[in-house]
Amino acid sequence: MAGFVYLEVTGTLPIIPLIMKSQSDRQLLQRSFGYLRPYWKLEAGIYTTMLLINLINITVPQLIRWGIDSGIYKGKLNLLGQAAGLLLTLTLVKGIFIFYQGQWTETASQNVAYDLRNQLLQKLSALSFSFHDHTEAGQILTRAMQDVERLRFLTGRAILRLVEGGALILLTAVVLLWMNSTLALLILLTVPLLLHRAYHFGRQYRPLSFDIQNQLGVLTTQLEQNLRGARIVKGFAQEKAEINRFLHENETWFGLSAQSARVEALNAPMLDMIANFGTVFIFWYGGWLVVQGQLTLGELVAFTTYLAMLVRPIRLIGRIVPILAIAASAGERIFAILDAPVDVADEPQARPLPRLQGYVQFEKVSFTYRHTQPVLRDVSFSARPGQVIALMGATGSGKSTLINLIARFYEPSEGRILIDGRDIRQTTLYSLRHQIGFVMQDTLLFAATIRENITFGRPEATEAEIIQAAKDAQAHDFIMAMSAGYDTTVGERGITLSGGQKQRLAIARALITDPRILILDDATASVDNKTERLIQAALNRLMAGRTTFVIAHRMSTVQRADLILLLDHGCIIGRGTHADLLASSPLYRQIYALQVQPEEAYEL
Repeated sequence: MAGFVYLEVTGTLPIIPLIMKSQSDRQLLQRSFGYLRPYWKLEAGIYTTMLLINLINITVPQLIRWGIDSGIYKGKLNLLGQAAGLLLTLTLVKGIFIFYQGQWTETASQNVAYDLRNQLLQKLSALSFSFHDHTEAGQILTRAMQDVERLRFLTGRAILRLVEGGALILLTAVVLLWMNSTLALLILLTVPLLLHRAYHFGRQYRPLSFDIQNQLGVLTTQLEQNLRGARIVKGFAQEKAEINRFLHENETWFGLSAQSARVEALNAPMLDMIANFGTVFIFWYGGWLVVQGQLTLGELVAFTTYLAMLVRPIRLIGRIVPILAIAASAGERIFAILDAPVDVADEPQARPLPRLQGYVQFEKVSFTYRHTQPVLRDVSFSARPGQVIALMGATGSGKSTLINLIARFYEPSEGRILIDGRDIRQTTLYSLRHQIGFVMQDTLLFAATIRENITFGRPEATEAEIIQAAKDAQAHDFIMAMSAGYDTTVGERGITLSGGQKQRLAIARALITDPRILILDDATASVDNKTERLIQAALNRLMAGRTTFVIAHRMSTVQRADLILLLDHGCIIGRGTHADLLASSPLYRQIYALQVQPEEAYEL
């Protein structure tokens, strides 16, 4: 059905391929209409009612002509009454058709928006961290909401009105030529001028609309960052600077929008002026034909009515052209996400991992982010089940990258990673990540209840399991002290909780999944010494039988590790136990000397 719609448009209104600046733009629109294919029955109903409505529109002036010439002019009131009755009947029938057409059109276009947003979320979930590292959240939000809404309007009322107008122009032109070819040709001479004007306007408006949409994404990003970082902005007294920064971007958007408004404001009166030429032709030449007896008064009134009908869809072209231009830009931005390559995905031969034992091996692993220097170089080590592996090193040494590779958030540039002897690239992502528990360095909680945050990775967990996980993470007491206990709703990103509370909820969230591999990215950095000791005691019990990777600031945590990996510029420059490294590594001895006090932290 989508193919039918596109052919119908290009067949009845050549303006569509003309206003698109290239074949790629037409392909974008054609791809957008492809989302209507599952709803072809609705589309069939929409365009059937459109045809019937147009036939009624074409019939009405003929009834008016008949009523004037055969009823009023000849004094036959019965014929006038019949004409009026038929007009009333056609008006009622047309109203019914318009009702169903509007309902079906909105249903089909809303389904398009529904499908597009679902696809966008699925694709964004599938894209690896490398995509999100280089994409602003504001741009994604703008594309998922405003750009999708523009495509929804295009595939709904906009394209319907364009096809409807094209069909009405064609039918009206045929009837006018049948009634009086000379007068009709004078009127129809304005159509090429209108189409040319619409084409010129489309070429001007297309790049402007793209720039406006991109700038709106910039504004959305800035607003989102200011809302998310409100405490930092206020803490550094940078409200004025942020307002000025937003003002600058807003002025850029305003300038583009004002330029767009000027282009559109110039286009509308020019279309009206060209369209009104037809009225002059009818008034002058049509009136002369009536005086000469070559045209009846009813036919002149019918011509005037047809002209009004003709002008409406032609003017509509001028309104639809910017919508097409905007939709092409919106489609380009949406499909850029949908077509983005997925760097990390299940291989065709990937198989689910069975219950893991937790044996992890890195074999000559190197990794490089896009257009940067290598972050890891030739890293090799083995971790046996139940071992605690501590990662140490300065900022940028590759610690976080190493643990991200274990979960396949990124793919190694070279080498391979094995878990229980199987290359993780040959396993399904779900079976791998489902058996890894995470407590990330930047603790993220969702704007939901505490219970929902704890059970995020395992929604089916029982109440007893939830409470036990919270107790093991030393979170149960502060949860019960809250007004609604486990049903307390935390603010966005957990803003209503302290850093230590958020960290303990994150630990509970990881523990409730009973992972075979545990990744603690600075898991105790946001708690005081007393809470750290309580959490560490719980972790010691829960680490039994699990392979645990720890990035920790505190030397007390590192000393208990079975294996310490000391990283520098992406390379392992030291490995062993605490005692081994004290004996063999000058850098490790220097770190230890700076952190002999438990409360002191090594800046990683």
